[in-house]
Amino acid sequence: MSELQQVETQFQVIATPATPFEFRSGKTLDHVTIAYETYGTLNKEKSNAILLFHAFSGSQHASGYNPEVEGNDFWTQECTGGWWELFIGPGKALDTEKYFIICANYLGGCYGSTGPSTINPETLKAYGSTFPHVAVSDVVRSQTLLLDALGIGQLLAVVGPSTGGLCAINFATSFPDRVRVVIPIATGVRTTVLNRIILLEQILAIENDPKFQSGEYYETGVPETGLGLARMISHKTFVHLNAIERRASKDVVQPEDRFSWYRAHDHVESYMLHQGKKFTDRFDANTYLRICEMWSRHDPVAEGEAADPVDLLSRSHEAGHQYLVFSIDEDYCFYPEEQAALVRQLKAAGVSHIYLTVHSDKGHDSFLLEPDLYTPHIQAVLQGGS
Repeated sequence: MSELQQVETQFQVIATPATPFEFRSGKTLDHVTIAYETYGTLNKEKSNAILLFHAFSGSQHASGYNPEVEGNDFWTQECTGGWWELFIGPGKALDTEKYFIICANYLGGCYGSTGPSTINPETLKAYGSTFPHVAVSDVVRSQTLLLDALGIGQLLAVVGPSTGGLCAINFATSFPDRVRVVIPIATGVRTTVLNRIILLEQILAIENDPKFQSGEYYETGVPETGLGLARMISHKTFVHLNAIERRASKDVVQPEDRFSWYRAHDHVESYMLHQGKKFTDRFDANTYLRICEMWSRHDPVAEGEAADPVDLLSRSHEAGHQYLVFSIDEDYCFYPEEQAALVRQLKAAGVSHIYLTVHSDKGHDSFLLEPDLYTPHIQAVLQGGS
């Protein structure tokens, strides 16, 4: 990991008492900071910028080696390597010799952007349960304010895998004149019934941990069991089940702090318990809940203030956007049918698009692990949009 180029998280204040940030819910915050990283060089015309939205539990740290984020308790060793390292750099999908890539932590996040674990300057305690509900459009608007601060009027492209794809589409349809190419990867147009059920299970896992205390746990101890269980519920949708079995060590480790009478007897059980346990060290339960709700309640038509999906996507047609839509055939988080639905709506709205299916046995995680399946297509579309 030390061979990677070292990078540093930067911070941009986007809201002050004089210019508060208003959430879609109507709540406002007077103090909002966005944590972000950049890779490559912004050209003189400021025409080569790409905004990358991270997935559910990702961060602003997409490439290189970042040993710490100042004052952040959730930055563990697992966070130090960039989550899209295989896709960002010279000659890679997002070529840093050609493009200037920006990746920011979600508003409501726990890696430096203002979120529930941030200290409220008025109370000198963490915002906790008082932190507003977060919508996809809130994340997007907060990052447009970051772009404003960087002096970037129009992006070459907006890219987003998984829940980041929801943000990418929202950006393109809310601010159509600010982007040329749109690349949603393994995402959808709206939240399915199945995903709402799975997200509700995760919410209940956290809410029912006695340590959660309605979100006011920062001084008494985190709801480790609930958060770990929530992560296990989600993990089985991110990673193909065959891959889980391959990754699982054959050694069974009994976690003494998890059960009273039950004994973990299977290496897959042990693997899942390990995944849940290590996640609790690097993520905040309140942030987890905000993102679950953001995803569960996402309605692109309502958040985009459109009449219907075709009306929403017609903005991309009028702006001349080029879409590159990736589907993964063995994805059990955002099923291929969801990308097919997006493509039908793009066709109905007359939006220029390319639709590709990636054949992979790695499931939803393919977009993290298999750059060769994506890179040539991303490079070609970006070159065409330049």
